[in-house]
Amino acid sequence: MEGAPPSIVVTGISGTLGRRLLPMLTGFKIIGIDIRPPTTDSPDLIFKQIDLGTEPSCLQLLDLLRQIRPVAVVHLAFVMDMVRTGVLDTDRMWKINVAGTARVMEAITEANREWPMIEKFVFLSSVAAYGPQLSRPATEESPLAAHTYVYGIHKMEADRVVQQRAPALRGASVYILRPHIFAGASVDNYFMEAFRGIPGGTGKLARRMREDGKRLPCMLPSGQQYLDHRIQFVHIDDVARLIVHILRKSQPESQRLTILNVAGQGGPLTFAECVRRASARLIQVPTEKLFRLVLEVLWRTGISTIPPDVAPYMTSDTLLDTSRLALFLGVEYQNVIRHTIAGAFSECFEIDERVPIQAAQVKGGAAG
Repeated sequence: MEGAPPSIVVTGISGTLGRRLLPMLTGFKIIGIDIRPPTTDSPDLIFKQIDLGTEPSCLQLLDLLRQIRPVAVVHLAFVMDMVRTGVLDTDRMWKINVAGTARVMEAITEANREWPMIEKFVFLSSVAAYGPQLSRPATEESPLAAHTYVYGIHKMEADRVVQQRAPALRGASVYILRPHIFAGASVDNYFMEAFRGIPGGTGKLARRMREDGKRLPCMLPSGQQYLDHRIQFVHIDDVARLIVHILRKSQPESQRLTILNVAGQGGPLTFAECVRRASARLIQVPTEKLFRLVLEVLWRTGISTIPPDVAPYMTSDTLLDTSRLALFLGVEYQNVIRHTIAGAFSECFEIDERVPIQAAQVKGGAAG
């Protein structure tokens, strides 16, 4: 119908980023896809329940694309937190994360075979795809080397799927965004749980601790180098604004595939600064091996949602080079990336600058 707003498909609409993105998509007709409906009364959203982890979802999505003829697809659907999502089987997780990404791209390819209607495809990758040990800031050309951490491995594999299949999307511009760790008041992820100290597990002890207001200590291996490791963050609303900027961008890209690292403004934080800003009590255990063992105990007993395989990412520098992002946004950089790294992180906590870091050296076999 003439004058109707352009349509956009957003997978993973019920996730944290999807919910933050939705109110920013004014002027678009939004078709949201997820396995569960989002908690929203937005009149601009049409919700479709599709499980991208199943083979029939490809045809379901293709039929939907043919019906609504969207100008863009934003692919946010991805399982990160096994405990909170209830997806505890890693094979099922892979089918959603990696195979699901391939299915979305296959549906777009087939839809554009008949008529090149979908002009843009935006895929949300992650800093985790680069792997740990990023003392030298990773550029977009740095190798993807995720290991141990299931979510990071899946992001790496899905990222490669998008790169390989991008030329087949028949005229669509493809954007891969590799954001750093999300921060902001609405964010609840592994790193924020570690610094907040709120036991996020589903076990009885975790529930009792939350009811009693008890807080877990923040843990690191022993040694100043672990406190000196640097880390970046990005405000979740800045990521949403970047996606909106891409969707509204009228000037075509010089290349079909655009890859962008994404982090907040300013310099990184050290882990010591993070502990201080979070007003956390810090316990340092003797070795990295013991650190991972403690994470495993807390995970297996249902106290924490932090998987032990993330340990290498929590015990090393994790830095991104975002100079390409600044060049991509140009004069709009300040309007899109509005938060500093420190500001985005601090928004997650009640800040008291007078609280010192309290480090306890644990000599035994468990953290108290």
